[in-house]
Amino acid sequence: MRTAYIGTSPFAASVLESLAASRHRPALVLTRPPRPRGRGRRLSPTPVAERAGELGIGLLEPERLGDAAAEIAAASPEVLCVCAYGALVREPILSSYEILNVHPSALPRWRGAAPVERAIIAGDAETGVSIMRLVAELDAGPVCAYEATTIEPQDDFGTLAARLAAIAARLLIASLDGPRVFTEQSGDVSYAEKIAPADRILDPSHTPAELERVVRALHPHIGARTPDGLGVQAARPVATVVPPGGLALRDGRLLFGAREGSLELLRVTPPGGREMDAAAYARGHDL
Repeated sequence: MRTAYIGTSPFAASVLESLAASRHRPALVLTRPPRPRGRGRRLSPTPVAERAGELGIGLLEPERLGDAAAEIAAASPEVLCVCAYGALVREPILSSYEILNVHPSALPRWRGAAPVERAIIAGDAETGVSIMRLVAELDAGPVCAYEATTIEPQDDFGTLAARLAAIAARLLIASLDGPRVFTEQSGDVSYAEKIAPADRILDPSHTPAELERVVRALHPHIGARTPDGLGVQAARPVATVVPPGGLALRDGRLLFGAREGSLELLRVTPPGGREMDAAAYARGHDL
C-alpha cells in the first residue's frame, strides 16, 4: 500500500524504520522543522528527519502540515500514517485521506502528548499501543488494533518506549495489510498532559514510591530533579525517615526526604555537571 509518514520523535523514528523495511515503505516523510537544541541552541533536525535521510526517503519539514498539501497529493498516498508528530493534523489534510494514527496507550486512557510517562507516573499495571483512525478530536478516533504490554517494576521511559515502538511498528504494518475493522473507543477518558518543568521537580509531599515512578518515567530523556536542582537518574523508595525535601546521608546512602519515608538516590547529576554515582556525590558534599 502506498503511504506517507508523519512523525517527529525518536519513537516515531523507530516505527518509521520498520515501516520502511515493509511493503508499505513511505513514498514521503513529513516532520517538524529544525529547532534550536542543546546548550549551543543550534538548529537540529528531528529524529524522524535524520532517519528519513538515512533511509533515503523524500522529506518535507513544513511549519504547518497544510503548507505541504500539494506535495502530499503529488505523492499519491492511499493512507497517511501519523506517529508522535507533536502537532494537530487539520484540514484540508484531515478529510482528504484515510489517516492511521499510532498512539502508545490503551485508549481512551492517556490521550494526549505524554502517554508513556503518565502511565508510569500513575502506577498503571499495563499500557499498550492503539492504531486509530484520526479524527478532529484529540486521540478520539475509532481503534482498529490494540496490543497490551505489562509495565514492569524496573521499566523506565527508555525501556518501555522501546518495547512499545516495536509493538507499534508491528501493529501498524498489520493494519496496513488489512482488513481494518474499527471500533469506537469506550470507557473513562484520561489525558496525558505534556511534561511541564514543574512535573520534573520531586515533590516531598508525595510518597517515596510515587517519586520513584517519576524518576523512572522521566529517564533518560527529560530527567527528574530535587527542588534544589540535583538531577536524579535512578532511585528507590526506602522506609528511612529524613526531613521532607532535604538530602541526608545515612549509612553511606544519599536520601531525599519524602512523605512516609525517603527516596534513596542512586545516580545523580549535579547542576552543570555529569551523571555520577550518588555515593560519590555525597562524599564531595557536606551532608
